[in-house]
Amino acid sequence: MKNLFVRSSARRTACLAVSGLAVTLAAGWGVSTVPAFAQAVPPVSSQPSSVPTPTPRSVPSSFADLANRLLPSVVNVSTSAVLKPAKNDDKGPDSSNPDGPQVPPFQPGSPLEKFFHDYLKHKPTPNQPPRRQQALGSGFIIDASGIIVTNNHVIEDADQVSVTLQDGTEMPARIVGRDSQVDLAVLEVKPKHPLPTVPLGRSDKARIGDWVLAIGNPFGLNGTVTAGIISSRGRNVEHGLYDDYIQTDAAINRGNSGGPLFNLSGEVIGINTLIYGGAGGDSIGIGFAIPADDARGIIDQLRRTGHVSRGWMGLKFQDVTNDIAETLDFHKADGSNGKGTLISEIDPKGPAAKAGLEVGDIITRVGDQDVTGQTMPRIIASILPGAQAQLTVWHKGALKTLPITLGQSPTAPDMPPSDTHQPEHRHAALGELGVTVSSIDADARTQYALTDDQRGVLVSRVEAGSPAASRGIAEGNVITQVGQDQINTPDDFAKAVQRLHDRKKTEVLLLVQDDDGLRWVPVPFLGN
Repeated sequence: MKNLFVRSSARRTACLAVSGLAVTLAAGWGVSTVPAFAQAVPPVSSQPSSVPTPTPRSVPSSFADLANRLLPSVVNVSTSAVLKPAKNDDKGPDSSNPDGPQVPPFQPGSPLEKFFHDYLKHKPTPNQPPRRQQALGSGFIIDASGIIVTNNHVIEDADQVSVTLQDGTEMPARIVGRDSQVDLAVLEVKPKHPLPTVPLGRSDKARIGDWVLAIGNPFGLNGTVTAGIISSRGRNVEHGLYDDYIQTDAAINRGNSGGPLFNLSGEVIGINTLIYGGAGGDSIGIGFAIPADDARGIIDQLRRTGHVSRGWMGLKFQDVTNDIAETLDFHKADGSNGKGTLISEIDPKGPAAKAGLEVGDIITRVGDQDVTGQTMPRIIASILPGAQAQLTVWHKGALKTLPITLGQSPTAPDMPPSDTHQPEHRHAALGELGVTVSSIDADARTQYALTDDQRGVLVSRVEAGSPAASRGIAEGNVITQVGQDQINTPDDFAKAVQRLHDRKKTEVLLLVQDDDGLRWVPVPFLGN
């Protein structure tokens, strides 16, 4: 299923609106998801006020007092960048050119027809001089000297950034640092007087059903306050490696990006970042905010160094399902809660290999924190490179503790290939699984585009309706491991599977290489 949650850079209003509208039209007026940008609308000024530290309280009959205290700490973030003209071989928006962009056949005089006409009229064409594109977002002040937090996508690619306070004061802003992985940025302005600030709260204390306020700059309307509740926590929307969003039904629209999500104590518990949008990409009551607990360390690093350093172990992993736990007898592990991450690949030169971890091991805890496939990336990334962590690992039927010294997370991880192995050409057919495997020879490497150093056995046939077929194993896949046994030949594969069958196991756990990489696949024996 295609991931609809997308991250894009700040763009001119018409481009954003058309992009969101085109996605919706193509999907038959379905739903689309977009970062919470805004179109350029002149800001409406409001009077500043002090921001005393509030105390927790019950739900008020009105949010007016709280909103008035918090508004001065929320700012508009305006960006500008040069919009490059179209290339000489591009077709312009001339309606007489049948190859150029055309207005869809909307009803004459309808708002949609006018919208597309206006967009095409202003679309860059060849020989036009460069123009500047504008975008608006939100932010909030965390230091009276002029330190402001916003989203990275608000200021990404901008060559000019300015900040407007609630009293209308506008100041140029400097980008102190930004992090595209979690979509955060820190700005600095030079005010003449100390600015009102708001504190980062403890997002782990927020509960589903708690009241929250969102303040920001939707559609350029500065100082807009909306209220709602926390709809969910720990939401994974497949927007990135570190997904852990707070979901809220407080109205968040284009332009709220980078704005704060407050609890009733006036603390920032989230940074509004994404919306799940309806027609046109606008809010339908499903918004997402980066938790303050996830943001705090990143903001600190950006302020100190301008960039973020993340810990790295040099491995790939996946969640432990019930089938996998049963196959590895992991459910019998004393001191384990049945959760963890199963290692599927290890960089032989990375920290994990140096610590003695192996493919097929299950990491259950990092320090005193239980881990899952979703939480593992954030926990490891939060540890600074060079620091040591204690791992609790399920290894070949027993729990043990391993120390590991983390490395620096590479920008683009490069998993080195395994050692070269060239077995003789043989076959093994296992009717219990419905799969036939063969050794990897030169012909197989050519036919299936396998590298010269690919180890394992090739899946040369899968019976229709078999257990292997039901689990997504296909011809051309490579099986590199059965349970914790390395597989190099068809005989290795047949013997490993037979051992599990003789032990009355109901499933066999295979480490399978396909176009998407390595993954663990539990396959039941025929009849189970």
